Amino acid sequence: MKPTTEARVIEMAGIHNFRDYGGYSARAGRLRSGVLWRSGQHSEATADDLARVHDLRIATVIDLRGDSERRGNPCLRHADFAGSVLFHPGETASAAGRAVHEEVARDVRTADDARRAMNALYQTLPFRSVLVGTYRLYMQALAERDSPSLLHCLAGKDRTGLAAALVHDLLGVHADDIVTDYLLTNTAGNAEARIEAGARHVREGFGVSMDDAAVRVLMGVEAPFLETAFAAIRESHGNTERYARDVLGVTPEMLGAMERNLVSA
Repeated sequence: MKPTTEARVIEMAGIHNFRDYGGYSARAGRLRSGVLWRSGQHSEATADDLARVHDLRIATVIDLRGDSERRGNPCLRHADFAGSVLFHPGETASAAGRAVHEEVARDVRTADDARRAMNALYQTLPFRSVLVGTYRLYMQALAERDSPSLLHCLAGKDRTGLAAALVHDLLGVHADDIVTDYLLTNTAGNAEARIEAGARHVREGFGVSMDDAAVRVLMGVEAPFLETAFAAIRESHGNTERYARDVLGVTPEMLGAMERNLVSA
């Protein structure tokens, strides 16, 4: 039986969207719980938040943000954190200092504008060179280490959402479960606080008149966004496995190692 939504999500005061994306049925068994974590950035984490993260024994952190995002909002770590923080240097968004959902906000006024912008964004996410570089590091870490890892970007929804969905798909998680997990972003933890914070940042950064419905689209996720990314992968490489092999360097041997580390029979 897979974990309930309540069991997956750990509500934090200063870290949004913190949750376990293991526990689903996969091709070789069931994904282990407590080893695949995902979240937003930790730059506003409280001492209690950091203690809770530390208790999870996370040994590898994968930071999907760009260099300017890390400089502007450095993530806080527990004093006893002795793990690895992995990232490929460079910018993952086209606008320095911005998350990818913010870079597409410039011309958004309505919810329909926001949906068009997000779908256009997701067509590019699987192929952005710096993001791909960090995805490669993540796949290598999952193949080489069986300890808990944490995957995050700024909001933990787009760059992180695609990475988690790719791991799920490669390991044979059912498509319905992949989408269900992806959509948990819309309800995990204090989603309203995340939306409110994102609304201030987007509106201040771009100085545009954006209605509330548009902000909610930009700060949330919708199933068609993820399907757009997978459709772009299929168009360019035929399927996820070939994309992972050719773009992310995931050999059959690596995939087998990921299954051994992450799946319980």
